[in-house]
This record gives sequence, structure tokens and C-alpha cells, in this order.
Amino acid sequence: MSVPLRILSYNVHKGFNADNRRFLLEEIREGIRRVNADIVFLQEVVGQNRQNAQKHSNWVDAGQFEYLADSVWSHYAYGRNAVYQHGHHGNAILSKYPIIAVDNVDISVMRRSQRGLLFAKIAPGVQLVCAHMGLFAWERRRQLKRLDEQLNDRVSGDDALIIAGDFNDWHQRLHRRFLNLDLKEAFCEQYGRPVKSFPSKRPLLPLDRVYFRGLTLRHAQLLHGEPWESLSDHCALYAEFELPGELNAAGGLK
Repeated sequence: MSVPLRILSYNVHKGFNADNRRFLLEEIREGIRRVNADIVFLQEVVGQNRQNAQKHSNWVDAGQFEYLADSVWSHYAYGRNAVYQHGHHGNAILSKYPIIAVDNVDISVMRRSQRGLLFAKIAPGVQLVCAHMGLFAWERRRQLKRLDEQLNDRVSGDDALIIAGDFNDWHQRLHRRFLNLDLKEAFCEQYGRPVKSFPSKRPLLPLDRVYFRGLTLRHAQLLHGEPWESLSDHCALYAEFELPGELNAAGGLK
């Protein structure tokens, strides 16, 4: 029997609203809790920032991924990408299912733009990748090549795979290359094109994506309007899938 799998992908902008004036991590946590996804893919999540800890009275002592996971997502993984004198930030995956394997892959191609791919496995044959790619087209091309190499090494053709995150691919040049990797994109499948997700107050650019294979898409939705437009500079992406019964029987989402 197939198993539903609900996912959310969200660039949380280090816990700040779009103009960086308000620290809203508590409100972000409430927003993602209401969605009640099984898996949450996060980009620009802070592991530590000593400067902001001194500036903001509501700064959290733990890593933001731990605070956001709290009692809802018992399992999580964090991949540190950008490292600086006063702290670090990167990607995170929150999961209601045990994470049985995790690896963070550095795909940075220049020092001032530190990017990564966070790989996680939640069951044999069920693979997740949280991605945040660079701002320049040439940079993203090299990062996609690195992703392709990693997929060839890590992911079987029979595996269920979800790659979600911020791809910064507003011209959709990278998108066509993703489709050549035998991947589908959730919003293209439902609406015929990638969804515009940035900026959150008036989405104009399709930066965020949910790519997949080996699952059946049931629904894809852009989360915009309030409260989302006040929480981050990106909108959140939500998708519902069904995991094939044979994959669940083989590995089991417990």
C-alpha cells in the first residue's frame, strides 16, 4: 500500500523578515508547524551567530534547526555551509521519520558564496536532498554537475528521490538540465511551469523548486500571503506525494 509523504521547502532568511529588521523565528516555527509536513527542507538556517545573539533579545540559544524542529520533528540534520568568524549557517532537514544516513556536500565554487547539498536517507530507497545554489549562472552549472555526480554515486535508479530548496534559477536555464536528469518538478507537473516564490510580498521570480522521481505527486502549493509574506524574503513550497508500496514494504517508513 502506498504511503503519503508531505514536504515543505523554505528559505528562512536566517530567521529575519525580508528587510532584515525583525527577527521572527518563533513566528516561522508556528507557520511551519501549522503546515504539519512530514519532511521540512530549510535553507539559510543559522547554526550559530554570536553577533546576533547579542543584538536580539529573542535570539535562540540552540541552533535554529533544533528550535524549529522542537517537539514536532524528532529527527533532523544540519549541514554547515557558510562559516564566518562569529558563526555559521546552512541547510537543514527536519523529519518525523528517523534519518538513517546523512552527509553534507560542499558545492562552493568561490569563497564568498558558500553553498551545499545536504543528503539524508529516511528509509532504504528513500533519499532526500536539501539544496541551496549560487547567484551566478556559471556557478550553478558547476554546482549542478557536482549534484549529478553525487546522485550517480549515492542514488539507485529505483530509489524515491526528492531534491528541494533554493536554486536561484530565475531564468530557468538550470531547470532544463534538471529535467535531463530524469527528474520532474512538482509545480511544473501541476501548473505547467515553475512557481514564482521570490520576493515573498510580490513573488516575481521562480527561485525555489521541488524536484522528484520515484514518487507520485498528489498536490503542490505555493504558501504566500499572510503570514508567509511577513516571515521571510521567500515564500514556502508545499507538496504531497505518495511513496510506492513496494518501496515502503522494502524499507519501511516507521
